[in-house]
Amino acid sequence: MIGIFLVAVATTFINPFVGAINDGITGMLNSMGGTSKIILGAVVGGMMSVDMGGPVNKAAYVFGTAQLAEGNFDIMAAVMAGGMVPPIAVALCTTFFKKKFTDKERQSGLVNYIMGLSFISEGAIPFAAADPIRVIPSCILGSAVAGGLSMALGCTLRAPHGGIFVLPTIGNPFGYLIAVIIGSAAGCLILAALKKNLETE
Repeated sequence: MIGIFLVAVATTFINPFVGAINDGITGMLNSMGGTSKIILGAVVGGMMSVDMGGPVNKAAYVFGTAQLAEGNFDIMAAVMAGGMVPPIAVALCTTFFKKKFTDKERQSGLVNYIMGLSFISEGAIPFAAADPIRVIPSCILGSAVAGGLSMALGCTLRAPHGGIFVLPTIGNPFGYLIAVIIGSAAGCLILAALKKNLETE
């Protein structure tokens, strides 16, 4: 009970600051509505990988879900494409560049295929926490590519979650798959280029 009370007190003090950050980011995204859709898609897609479930990620996600009510289904597609990339990119890298990861990391990488396809960005967090300098930029760039391509290919999404399992609700599903695959491959290759092989005895 003491722990719950302390968390409640801390949250009360933190919430206004986090709320201000979210409002600022949302305002920035709204102001981009008249600019290139491809740039907007790349921005919201990349934001999904900045903290993978944190305030920046949630700001982009809430912006995408809010746009569903406005009938802008293409933004939600870019958001989800960007959020699917981090786990898939990490999983691909652990599969094709095994010398850069430990046995345990390679085993965890297999689970990330499922998490990525399910639109659960948090699957990449353990890898990002272990090597943030290389993993986070790689995922951001890969997600930005996926979000931008999703917009460029005219993909739409009417569901706020679900990943590959809501494919029937996606407009231009083939283009959407291309966007996710290319974005994930880009993230994988960038991570492989940045990450050194493990030293073997």
